[in-house]
Amino acid sequence: MHRRTFLQTAALAPLARAGAPAPFGMTLALAPGSIGVTVPNQRELNALAARHGFESVEPRGTELAGLAAGQVDEVVADLRAKGLQWAAAGLTVDFRKDEATFREGLGKLPAIAAALRRAGAERVGTWLSPSHAELTYRANFDRHAARLREIARVLGEHGLRLGLEYVGTQLLLVGQRYPFVHTLAETRELIAAIGTGKVGLVLDTWHWWTAGDTAEELRALRAEDVVSVDLNDAPAGVPKALQKDNERELPLATGVIPAAPFIGALRAMGYAGPARCEPFNAKLNALDNDAACAAVVPALRAARALAG
Repeated sequence: MHRRTFLQTAALAPLARAGAPAPFGMTLALAPGSIGVTVPNQRELNALAARHGFESVEPRGTELAGLAAGQVDEVVADLRAKGLQWAAAGLTVDFRKDEATFREGLGKLPAIAAALRRAGAERVGTWLSPSHAELTYRANFDRHAARLREIARVLGEHGLRLGLEYVGTQLLLVGQRYPFVHTLAETRELIAAIGTGKVGLVLDTWHWWTAGDTAEELRALRAEDVVSVDLNDAPAGVPKALQKDNERELPLATGVIPAAPFIGALRAMGYAGPARCEPFNAKLNALDNDAACAAVVPALRAARALAG
C-alpha cells in the first residue's frame, strides 16, 4: 500500500465510523493478526473494532476458555454494548502435523468450544495446506477427512460450524513434493467426505482467483455453505502463477482480482456473515493499530458496496 493510497483510505475513516447500514448481511470483521494488529485481550480488541467502524470481531477462544463464566458474560456484554457481532474464531487444533500434536490440540478443544459457545460465537475457521512433503494426495485427503471429522464433531456438539479455506497460491502448490486440495471443487469434495454437516467454506478472493475458480462455481453455493469470507487484492504486474501468498493488497487496491462477481455471488446467495481483510501486506503491518484499522475499514466497505 503506497503512501497516497493510505492517505486516501485514512481520509475515508470518518465515513466508515458513521455506520452506514449494510447493503446485505456481510459484516466488516476485525481479525487482528491478518492486518498486523496486536492487542493484549478481547476487551481491547472489541474497543479497537468499535472505534474504527468494524461490525464484527474475532473471538479469542483460548483467552475466553481461561476466563470464569461470569467474566465471559462481561466480555459478551461489552461486545453487545459496542454494537458488535462475533466473526469467526481461529481453530486452535493443528491437524497438519504429527498425531501427537493433533491429539494434544484436540484434547483442549472441548473447553475452548464451550467458552466460544457461552460467548455466543458460531463460527471457527482454518486453512488447508496445498502441498505435503511426504503424503500423496489420497493419503493426505484421508487423513484430513478423518482428523477434521473429529474436530467438526467436537465443535458441532457446542453449536459451532467449521470453515475450511483452500489455498490456491500456485507457488505453494508446488512448494512441497505432493500437491493437495487447492480449489473450491476439491474443498467441497473434502467437506462431503468429512460428512458431519457442520463444515463449510472460508472463501477468499485471493485463493478463488489464484486457483482459477469462477463466478459460476460461487453461484452454485448456498449461504449455509459459507462460514466466513476474506477479501484481498493482488499486486499489479505479477503473473498469477508467480504471485506470492504473503504479498497481497487491500481489497480493490489494484483491481487485479475481479471482486464484483465474487461479492455479487455472496449477495445472491444471501450470505450473512463476517468478511475480513488478510493482505499480509508489509506496509500495512508496519502501521500502528489505529492507522492500520483506518486503512482497512474503508477498503472493506468499498468492496461490500459492489453488491449495490
